Amino acid sequence: MRSWMNEPLKAHTTFQIGGPAEELAAPESEEELLALLARGPALVLGAGSNLLVGDAGVKGLTVLLGEAFSRVETEGDCVFAQAGARLGQVAGLAMRAGLSGLEFAAGIPGSVGGAVAMNAGAYGGQISDVLEEARVAMAGKIAILSREDMEFGYRTSLPLREGLVVAGARFRLQRDDPAAIAARMAEFARRRREKQPLSQPSAGSVFKRPEGHFAGALIEGAGLKGLRVGGAQVSEKHAGFIVNTGGATARDVLALVERIRARVREEYGVELELEIRVVADGEERA
Repeated sequence: MRSWMNEPLKAHTTFQIGGPAEELAAPESEEELLALLARGPALVLGAGSNLLVGDAGVKGLTVLLGEAFSRVETEGDCVFAQAGARLGQVAGLAMRAGLSGLEFAAGIPGSVGGAVAMNAGAYGGQISDVLEEARVAMAGKIAILSREDMEFGYRTSLPLREGLVVAGARFRLQRDDPAAIAARMAEFARRRREKQPLSQPSAGSVFKRPEGHFAGALIEGAGLKGLRVGGAQVSEKHAGFIVNTGGATARDVLALVERIRARVREEYGVELELEIRVVADGEERA
């Protein structure tokens, strides 16, 4: 297990924002992960997407499920992946094995653990469609939770609501021609390039989809594309994203979030709910 003191978390998040972790530890096995979690509350990171870390950083322990926790392998019609594996890596292995079902996930810039916990989705697919079981750290041991046990909802699950850590997952997929799978992945990638600000640091979609609406459409309709606070800006390519134009702070992003919420509330009477996780002063905030 590797560990660092006062490690800048902006180096470990896709937003490239965040102060230092007082202690950052990277376990290489489930046993090491459980030992770290037994020490008390910890922020757990994978790819660092869907996350805004405060400028003051995180006190205490931060656990990084990275390259040493990223094993991926096929098991018949299933793919097993540890929590630190990137979704693109898992989808690519499935494609080469002729296993379909994870095409939607290929371009999501997250890791398996976070994607399972938040039931990540795109282009009509979501993790709950293909998850067979998850390995979850609970009460000092690894529990095997079925899809039903996970209590999935829109961008949520039992582990997310209870603050539990997903250590790995098994996905049940369908046999298909690898070339057909690759073609679908390529089409999704093309659509992402056209519509999303992939060339700028962001945390992905900032807000959840309000019932009966699309957050990006509401934000654009309120005339907020390009709105800027410090180094944080509503993307001019997709209003559902906030991008770091260079040197943005968490304070910039949060101020921009509140301006967006206020304007959308005023214009449409819709309350936008954050999809990204915000961790400031060592505590998670809504």
